[in-house]
Amino acid sequence: MPFLNRIQRWADERPHHTAVVVAGRRLSWAELRDSAADLVADTKSITPLCEANSTGFAVKLAAAVAGGRQCAVLDPAWPSQLRENIIRRVEGSALPAAVAPDDALADGPSESTFLIGLTSGTTSVPKAFTRSRRSWQQSFEASIEFFGLRQDDVTLAPGPLAASLNLYALAECLYAGSEFQTLENFDVGDVHSAITHDRVTRLVLVPTMLRMLSERGLTGCVDASGVRTIISAGSKLDARTLEAARRWAPNATIFEYYGASELSFVSGAGLPAGQASAVGGTGIGRPFPGVDVRILDDAGTPLPDGESGNICVRSALVSNGYLWGDDGQALRSFNGWYTVGDQGYLDAGELHILGRRADMILTSGKNVYPHEVELALAAVPGVAAAVAAGMPDDLRGQRVVAGVVPAHGGITAMQLRAGLEDILARDKRPLQYYVLTELPLTDRGKVSRNLLLEWIDTRDPRVRNLGA
Repeated sequence: MPFLNRIQRWADERPHHTAVVVAGRRLSWAELRDSAADLVADTKSITPLCEANSTGFAVKLAAAVAGGRQCAVLDPAWPSQLRENIIRRVEGSALPAAVAPDDALADGPSESTFLIGLTSGTTSVPKAFTRSRRSWQQSFEASIEFFGLRQDDVTLAPGPLAASLNLYALAECLYAGSEFQTLENFDVGDVHSAITHDRVTRLVLVPTMLRMLSERGLTGCVDASGVRTIISAGSKLDARTLEAARRWAPNATIFEYYGASELSFVSGAGLPAGQASAVGGTGIGRPFPGVDVRILDDAGTPLPDGESGNICVRSALVSNGYLWGDDGQALRSFNGWYTVGDQGYLDAGELHILGRRADMILTSGKNVYPHEVELALAAVPGVAAAVAAGMPDDLRGQRVVAGVVPAHGGITAMQLRAGLEDILARDKRPLQYYVLTELPLTDRGKVSRNLLLEWIDTRDPRVRNLGA
């Protein structure tokens, strides 16, 4: 991992300062360095790391990437058969580096592979890609500058460390010499307690977590005035979440960014405290420092401003490619410009993201991106959150359906249709609406459109049909 030399530095300069906190258990910089160094001799060249959040996770991660070692971080929530399959693949597919028991706790060559990343999955085998130490070193420099990370910050990322968002936040803080905190499991009360008692100044999380923390924090009078940075990723912030976060953490700059595990950072935007925001749009900021962005068609031809196509990037932050699972479509290259298939467009330098091509709904010959429908619905008065999907339709191929979580009391299909009249084109509007008691979420807190369709198909009690 490209932060081991930094750990040595912080342990020398500030040995007793806190480096990592997990559920109240603290590790100083010296304890982190010494514990990881003790494990290096017994750590193989390739380590599948499959553990829940703990201080031991940070120690084992550091040891697993000492010298030329490589680490694959697996999700402990995956079924055991899937985990065993991945471990066999990792140990059989990766090219082991030359390591020795007397290796120091130090960074290996910058161009060497240190991380085997795994795309999330619960039923099919995730794809595996590799990253060089240099790619994360340069990512650290870019993100520390963009987000304004300081050594006196206390970062709390309350999600699982097996998820790339939180794993990166941990590594970034170790590189910067800044305290990192997480929890054994996400719990709103525990996050509020950490903010109140542990001087948390910086939150890294997905929008669904931010909404719960903000709304319950406002209800419970939890003081978040000391939070100066909120970083949200995974999906676009909806209007309700942004408004609640604004009121709950009034002094925070709220960042959201677009990226992908294979590409790293692509674009982002920060909304300073007190600054008004444009609600309901698809814009996701300007390119990250050191990242060039273009929109290309499927032949690799550049498209003009306003015309949608493949979001392609050229930067030193991009991964090395796939260790397995490469179907030629997941990570494509057009003469050095890389894309994971996300669709969007540029407008005066700002990137607008429409969503994955695989999520696109083809209805009556028209392309509809559910992401755009969801953002429009979230801006309708009375809607707390929304999810859209394409349901099979004999006449249209697919029809757009939407589930909404009401903000207060009930809501009708007529109110939803009226609310979309001026903000969404007619051929993109849902033909059926459902009221949801909760959003359909993955175990990592991301909205699942497939789960919405499953709920509808099985007449799940969390779904009620509002009709057309």
